[in-house]
Amino acid sequence: MQIWQIDFSKRPYKDKTGQTLWELCLCDSSDSGFRYSSLCPQSQVNAEWLTKTIKTAQQGTLPERFDVFRPQCLGLIETSAKILGVPVQQNPHCQQLKTWLAEQNYQNSEYYTGEIFDPLAIERNPPIPPPIQGQQWRFAALNAADLIDAFTDLPIPILNMPKSLYPVNLGIASTTPIPGIIIDAGRQSMRLAKWLQETQPTALNYIPGSPDGLILEAGLADRWVLATFEDTEVSKAGQIYQQRKQQSHQLHFILIRPDDSGMTYTGFWLLQ
Repeated sequence: MQIWQIDFSKRPYKDKTGQTLWELCLCDSSDSGFRYSSLCPQSQVNAEWLTKTIKTAQQGTLPERFDVFRPQCLGLIETSAKILGVPVQQNPHCQQLKTWLAEQNYQNSEYYTGEIFDPLAIERNPPIPPPIQGQQWRFAALNAADLIDAFTDLPIPILNMPKSLYPVNLGIASTTPIPGIIIDAGRQSMRLAKWLQETQPTALNYIPGSPDGLILEAGLADRWVLATFEDTEVSKAGQIYQQRKQQSHQLHFILIRPDDSGMTYTGFWLLQ
């Protein structure tokens, strides 16, 4: 299946008339080498320009799907994709595209305005409480060597473990602790797991503050407050959790289970 990752957003550029320039970037989700970019004056930013330009990207050949990571351009891309007859999927990862955007040297362009620019930055929604919560939770960690075997053969109803995130495929040493959180949700465990799956979780971060918190990043721009706490020991565990994420290439997990018996699990997500 051929998938193009796509971004269409403002750049730190202005043309000779002073118009802000947008850039369309397209690349193949596989490592095929296909990359295409085109600049667009802000006055021409619309579905018509986008549709016409996408058609010329690879001599009229279109992919079977577009993947989008930036919520601000999703609506415009969906309008254009509908005209082209290509489905669109929200994908917060888009690794090939993000790598390409991060590699670009915007300062070398003749149109560069001098403003500070992060090509991967997106506006995220304020964090809000989830509609359902577990009874209790704790920080945890498993050695990279044990992580996959611990869950792959178990009858877990909701299991999200992409092979691309297996520690061995990320070059993570077998003794590296992979951090995560375990949520005991009792009779609500399946409801909580289904809700979490629907939100499309992408990362779980410990945020120090007053109080400290666990913030779930989900979808393209959603954020949820999974927990808040002021306990000193829990805060220390949160700091260790974040340190371990740095050591594990940001790989971490969420495990939902009915209780702490160790007999049954409801949902498992491997995140990066």
